[in-house]
Amino acid sequence: MRSMTGYGRATAELEGHTLTVQVSSVNRRSLDLTVALPESWSSLEAAVGELVRGAASRGKVHVDVEVTGDPAAETAAWDDEAAGAALDRLQAFALRESVEFRPSAELLWSILSSQRRARRLPSPEVAEPVVREALGEALRGFAAMRAREGEALLVDFIQRAENLHRQLEVIAARAPQVPVLYRGQLHRRLREAGLELDLEDERVLREIALFADRCDVAEELTRLRSHFEQFAGLLRAEGEVGRRAEFLLQEIGREVNTIGSKANDLTISRAVLELKNELERVREQMANVE
Repeated sequence: MRSMTGYGRATAELEGHTLTVQVSSVNRRSLDLTVALPESWSSLEAAVGELVRGAASRGKVHVDVEVTGDPAAETAAWDDEAAGAALDRLQAFALRESVEFRPSAELLWSILSSQRRARRLPSPEVAEPVVREALGEALRGFAAMRAREGEALLVDFIQRAENLHRQLEVIAARAPQVPVLYRGQLHRRLREAGLELDLEDERVLREIALFADRCDVAEELTRLRSHFEQFAGLLRAEGEVGRRAEFLLQEIGREVNTIGSKANDLTISRAVLELKNELERVREQMANVE
């Protein structure tokens, strides 16, 4: 089991530049991939997407590829000739407009920065193997974090599955007693109403039989046990389990709702309420599972 929350980072050297690759993700029903690359490397997006899809099938995943250089390289990138020409144009403009022209350090810095030569990056063909290697390392860290988060979720799911089983057994133990209890309640109400009907009277027996049929939850309990077994199997399954588990939880919720609508018993109603609360917690956590 893997979480959809993950982060991985890796760096590499590329012709005097430092390449930094970061991969991060949060939960999302499907795979939503965004990639940030230097503009001149946009052709590498397809290769990046292919590698990411091999490591993640769900989640909002963002890949950031950043290239930086050392301060000396940045300084050398200034275009002195272009900066000087810009300064001359400013001076000529000031003379035409009869404005005193006194360059300051701030003005020189602004002109130099604006005329800085764009840093030339290696071609996409040269960069691709380095990007692939760094991305692969980042994805390994990303996958490791998702696995660790998934293990924590698995422990929580196992505990909650046990809680669901306990409430199921409460209902299973109580359900056969409900028609018997109703029979006694019906007899008591008849006596209190002054109606001395024999409990073997056909009308009484028919009423009890109808009640027993309406509150029978044997089929729902059988399906719930089957769903719980499938859920336990999914928790240990490899690969993507989130979608299948979400569907199964919907089916479990449907059976629980049916039991709740049939239950004419306080003990069963309380167990159904506990089941619903626990199911909602499981659904919330399952939204984070790949």
